Amino acid sequence: MDAAHERKEQKRGSQRRDALTLSAAELFWRHGYDATSIADIAGAAKIPVGNVYYYFRSKADLAEAVARLFVSQTEALISDVESQSQVPRDVLRLTIQRLKSSQAERVRYGCPIASACHEFSRAAPEAAKVAGESFTLLAGLFARQLTAMGQRPSVALTRARALICEWQGGIAVAHALDDSQILAEAFARMERMALQA
Repeated sequence: MDAAHERKEQKRGSQRRDALTLSAAELFWRHGYDATSIADIAGAAKIPVGNVYYYFRSKADLAEAVARLFVSQTEALISDVESQSQVPRDVLRLTIQRLKSSQAERVRYGCPIASACHEFSRAAPEAAKVAGESFTLLAGLFARQLTAMGQRPSVALTRARALICEWQGGIAVAHALDDSQILAEAFARMERMALQA
């Protein structure tokens, strides 16, 4: 096999792995980890079910790939908002705006990261821990900005965690009651908490 053909095969393999991961993320979120089969994921990714095991040894391995996807998406969000401004209040405002952008889906299906942390914990506990890193990253972003605004680091971290709790609580209750106003109110409280410092 020549080098060009080998690169083409590696790219194709990477694309298939990504397609499986994205399909698994969507199906785990919308239907739940236990209710989603490998065949469901393969079908959504348009990959023969037998080929899945070439890329992932098990459903738990797929869960870990999904968790790592959430972490990389969170890292990309943080990098993006920090590249847009060095003004702490602006970074906080931009971050909350980005979190708001998926409001309708969160009301309908809940938070995919929180669902992963909960649902993966039984069958894929390592994946659940990895998924939780997304919350740690966001709390770190909030805490850095609040510290830059003059809060003591311990106070900034406490407030950063409260922002995550407000966001996640708003999603959970809005999803449970199918009421988008609840999440909108949670975002308004987040903005007040974040920007009043």
